Amino acid sequence: MNLRGAKRREEPDVTLTPLIDVVFLLLIFFMISTTFERNSELAIKLPEATAQSEPSKESTIEVSIDGEGRYYINGKRLLNTQTTTIKKALKKAAGSKFPPLILTADEGTPYQSLVTFMDVARQLGFVRLRFAARLVDDDEGVETFAYSPVE
Repeated sequence: MNLRGAKRREEPDVTLTPLIDVVFLLLIFFMISTTFERNSELAIKLPEATAQSEPSKESTIEVSIDGEGRYYINGKRLLNTQTTTIKKALKKAAGSKFPPLILTADEGTPYQSLVTFMDVARQLGFVRLRFAARLVDDDEGVETFAYSPVE
């Protein structure tokens, strides 16, 4: 008796419908749970000082940068904005020591001008830098200047 030949094997049948359902559900899950990058611009308002610091008794170098990126050292305008010019002017103003620098910049000053100046000052060895800010007295409406040390 040949029993093997009498039974015929059926080919397995793979139904794709449940597989497609699972893939579709995974797709929906990943689409919902994905966070999309949101690019936005921040409106930055520069802070104002609320307390006035005591003026320094040692000599300082006052550096001003106007809204167009032009540099002024102790009230004298530099010829151009090249780093070599800034280095020479700072060396001349400082002499042999490194007094604190007081940096006053217009609110429209290009950020690159500030970074360039701070980079040049660091290369020369200046380690004390102060930023001038408006001091607004709400009671009297009087504006003075305050200096925030950055060391």
